[in-house]
Amino acid sequence: MTYFIDRRPNAKHKSAVNRQRFLERYRKHIKRSVEEAVNRRSITDMERGEKVSIPTKDISEPVFQHGPGGAREIVSPGNKEFLAGDKIHRPPGQGGGSGSGEGNASNQGEGTDEFAFTLSREEFLEFVFDGLELPHLQRKPLKSLQEIKMVRAGLARDGVPSRISITRSMREAYARRIAMRAPIKRALREAQQALEAEERKDPVLRNPARITELKAEIERLEKRIEAVPFIDTYDLRYHQLAAQPQPSSQAVMFCVMDVSGSMTQNHKDIAKRFFLLLYLFLEKHYEKVELVFVRHHTAAREVSEEEFFYSRETGGTIVSSALTLVKKIIDKRYPAEQWNLYVAQASDGDNWDDDSNVCRDLLVKQLMPQLQYYAYVEITPHDHQSLWQEYEAVAARFPEQFAMRQIVEAGDIYPVFRELFKRRLSQQH
Repeated sequence: MTYFIDRRPNAKHKSAVNRQRFLERYRKHIKRSVEEAVNRRSITDMERGEKVSIPTKDISEPVFQHGPGGAREIVSPGNKEFLAGDKIHRPPGQGGGSGSGEGNASNQGEGTDEFAFTLSREEFLEFVFDGLELPHLQRKPLKSLQEIKMVRAGLARDGVPSRISITRSMREAYARRIAMRAPIKRALREAQQALEAEERKDPVLRNPARITELKAEIERLEKRIEAVPFIDTYDLRYHQLAAQPQPSSQAVMFCVMDVSGSMTQNHKDIAKRFFLLLYLFLEKHYEKVELVFVRHHTAAREVSEEEFFYSRETGGTIVSSALTLVKKIIDKRYPAEQWNLYVAQASDGDNWDDDSNVCRDLLVKQLMPQLQYYAYVEITPHDHQSLWQEYEAVAARFPEQFAMRQIVEAGDIYPVFRELFKRRLSQQH
């Protein structure tokens, strides 16, 4: 008997490749578990990994086995019901079933647990933000040329082997061989013609010394032709690369949160979870996206990330103060011709009398013509107030750039977030 022993060492990250295949195969089940996990998590543990369970029946593989099938003749002692030639129905519960069911306990105390495994932080966030992107992201010119692309800029005789131009090098070699061999071949033809003329002469008139001399010359010229190299270092040509400035898809996201007295602690927690999802989404998928955090009550302030999520400042409500501040920051630091501008606003919809009209005018006349996208979430279980109604007028004017959704409870955060930032058909590649 012959035995085959595989002594090859396991390739690096072999298990990682198998894991990716598994995640892709059961993507639908994992994504369902991830969505449930996002809805029940608190702010502090939003970005950690997650333990995922998949029902065993969903990962079971087909199995071939021998069973009591086919046509058989049997003798049944004490039979009073059947005659010869009668067909007997197969008893229920046979044919490869597990008997006790999967994932449930049977009356014999047996069952099968669900298959459970843990997603890493990166894998968890990958499933959370699958199919999402910033809407209407455009490439704009940069005044600070930080993003460059290396492009070919002609040929040079010096370079690294990885940039060699094979076609041009072979063309140069061919031209050099033609140029170097041409005078030698011309002299060779003349010597061969002179030798033929000498050999055609009458034997009496032939000059043996001349013939010997011509043969030696022909041999010398043939060796010179063979000595011309097929390719020489002089022939080599290399692609040159030059740094070419590229338009950049850099963007800035303004996170605007209402912290007025009408926003209860539960409302603020929902708003913070929404903005934390947004923060993690931008951090994972985009390198050149800056975040500007704005908190407002009667007055608006640009704050740090730490203060945005954990400060306890509160007061009345004037939403237009936040929009005015956003406009000032854009004019000062983020010109629209160089930046993709986004705003995400969370509020309970409560606003000072007559200020909602001011917000509408600010958006329509000043902000929306510059913005790529404006996402507004209203956190309230009650009827909408004047701010929502005025924002509906803005959405009617800018249907592609302005989106508004309502969040009633924490379980609505993730579905609303996916709806606001889902990939548009026009942006799919």
